[in-house]
Amino acid sequence: MHGTPLPPHAAHPATRRSRPADPSLKRLRARRLPWVALLWTCMVLGLAAAPVARAQQAPSFAAGGLTVCTNPTLPPMTFVNGTDGSDLAGVDIDVSRRLGAYWHVPVTFVSMDFVGLFPSLEAGRCGMVISGVVRQAAREVKFDAVPYQPTSLVVVARAGTAHVTSMADLSGKVLAVESGTSYAARIAQENVALAAAGRPAIEIQQYPTEDQVVQQVLIGRAFAFVSQDVELAFRQTQLNGKVSVIFQPDYPEYRNFAIYIRKDARDRAALEGAIAALRDGGQMTPILQRWRIMPGGGDMQAGDQKAVSGFNWRTFAAALVSPAFARGAAITLAMAVLSHMTAIGLAVPMAMVMNGRDGMLKSAIRAYVALFRAAPTLLQLLFVWNALPQFLPVFRESWFTPFLAAWISLSINEAAYQVEINRAALQAIDPGQALAGDALGMTRMQVYRHIIFPQALRIALPPTINEFISLIKTTSLASVISLQELLAVTQINVARTFEFTEYYAAALIYYLLIVFFFLWVQKRIERRFAWADRLKATSHAAA
Repeated sequence: MHGTPLPPHAAHPATRRSRPADPSLKRLRARRLPWVALLWTCMVLGLAAAPVARAQQAPSFAAGGLTVCTNPTLPPMTFVNGTDGSDLAGVDIDVSRRLGAYWHVPVTFVSMDFVGLFPSLEAGRCGMVISGVVRQAAREVKFDAVPYQPTSLVVVARAGTAHVTSMADLSGKVLAVESGTSYAARIAQENVALAAAGRPAIEIQQYPTEDQVVQQVLIGRAFAFVSQDVELAFRQTQLNGKVSVIFQPDYPEYRNFAIYIRKDARDRAALEGAIAALRDGGQMTPILQRWRIMPGGGDMQAGDQKAVSGFNWRTFAAALVSPAFARGAAITLAMAVLSHMTAIGLAVPMAMVMNGRDGMLKSAIRAYVALFRAAPTLLQLLFVWNALPQFLPVFRESWFTPFLAAWISLSINEAAYQVEINRAALQAIDPGQALAGDALGMTRMQVYRHIIFPQALRIALPPTINEFISLIKTTSLASVISLQELLAVTQINVARTFEFTEYYAAALIYYLLIVFFFLWVQKRIERRFAWADRLKATSHAAA
């Protein structure tokens, strides 16, 4: 029937209405209608939702969560807004949180020294770097940069210093800059022009953090320092007008702050789209107003603090009882104890091999000791934290924390020194005593346990404890890989308030208490394991 042509009258509408409908066609239409309606609805919803989904789709570096590397010593861009090192604030922190909300992912911040930001980004420890970093072509060779805030470079000196008209006017003067930034390289270009003109170069002094850079100008060690205009505005309020701009060079490469990510065209497009959406949606303006980068803002919180003349005993006392300082001291102590115990465990068997016969193992240990004693401890820390993940991706995982990286690095480094201490102590024991033990039928382990080790312990104890005390102070280097130990906490609070003396004094008290305690322990242990007093022994013999 489906192949038989319909009669002519069936094509007329009136005829179709007058004839009863075919039940099979009615059932077919009834079956198709829900599916057609559903398909049409999905198409409409899909087309409507597609732009939103594309706009809010998280880039690959934020999949599962956005990890941000920052150096919280650059207010108002990024800083610690209190004594708790985890209470981050500033323009960059607010922008990061808005990006996380836009992509519907949690945001995690990793604090570290400025010099560790880009190595950590390259190693995959964070998805992006946002820390008051200017956009520069040299950095874009290896990373993508997305601008989010205009800025300009300024030269700053103490208030009352006469203005200069060019960078050449700084010839022969000392200029302080933060290490790891591009300021030193830019000033070096000015020095090339000065040398061509036969004029003295600008003397460059580099310091780890910007607060230390500013301090050099305040105490008169440096004539001026280089910063960005938005940061300088914060510093002027923070220091109660003790510094002022003396020159604003027009460097094109210092006109924008940028967010840096690893090279990826899609990720860059996603980040650019997110920044544009935040700006067009009016979400950037309240952030800039909050930190007074734009007019109409509220209180700047930490920036409203006035400089206090003299020693602020209240700040000093608050730092001494601060949970952040206590936690930093505990991390310092735990790191030193664990690293030294691990180093001793590694060094004792290596020292025994060093005192044995020549061989491949002895040569390998000798090379290890020479290598790790020659390489700077800071370089070893940076290698373990930033370079090791490049060779072994497993070290990029979240289990490889800054504490664990510092523990590994300091333990290996300290073991190289401890090997030499233990080797010298073992060599100081008369070989005849080992022969006597052999003659008594002792095994090699019994000779070491009952004869050699007890005597070597007395010899190795003083230099071992001295090395441990030195290690306590060496742990401060771990701040470069974002370990929040005592000195890192101190620097964060100094950057927040610029109360140098008070926070440095509080940190000094903590270090003194730790060191003096272990000096007391050293005296007690030495007295316990000391050799018999020769003077007493002589007096008893004479009696």
